[in-house]
Amino acid sequence: MAKRIFPSMRAPAYAHVPEEQWNSWRWQLSHRLNSVDELAAVLPLTDSERKALSAPGLFRVDITPYFVSLINPDDPEDPVRRQVIPTDAEMVPFTGMMEDSLAEDAHSPVPGLVHRYPDRVLMLVTTQCASYCRYCTRSRIVGDPKEQFSRAEFDLQIDYLRRTPQVRDVLLSGGDPLTLAPKLLEELISRLREIEHIEIIRIGSRVPVFLPMR
Repeated sequence: MAKRIFPSMRAPAYAHVPEEQWNSWRWQLSHRLNSVDELAAVLPLTDSERKALSAPGLFRVDITPYFVSLINPDDPEDPVRRQVIPTDAEMVPFTGMMEDSLAEDAHSPVPGLVHRYPDRVLMLVTTQCASYCRYCTRSRIVGDPKEQFSRAEFDLQIDYLRRTPQVRDVLLSGGDPLTLAPKLLEELISRLREIEHIEIIRIGSRVPVFLPMR
């Protein structure tokens, strides 16, 4: 099957990148931007952005070349820009910062599974994303490459679902499920499909926005 091409805007810094590389989701992931120097080579940064990007302990920054090319380089308030580039406002502590703002832990019968409503669950399958939104509601658990859900935790999630017949709807989330290795994602979905009372399997993802090549 012919490879799908995604014609899109490119920042001038990427004008030299061959079409085949630009349209490779693996190339996009391996060339994400996360530092002052990398971002400044693509678009002018404000003092506020430079300060935030240099601050220790800030929520992870990773921006695909595709998505950074959508940013208006002349507008510091560009909505696309504000989604992914931090400002020094993030450095100001506030009540509840990095806490469980959606109270998901209180409704988690096993690690990575949130069962708040009777007939549906949220199944967290990864802590990784293609790019990281500055407004992330799970910033306390998302973005650390050393923290991943284990196969044993997946087994606990599946076992709970098998034992809970009122659940008919499963939303895969994380992190972003579409950053998982295809074989692992296929395995998880196949195991869910084996459970007779599960009728709906959904995937919560921003990969179509950050990484349409995927």
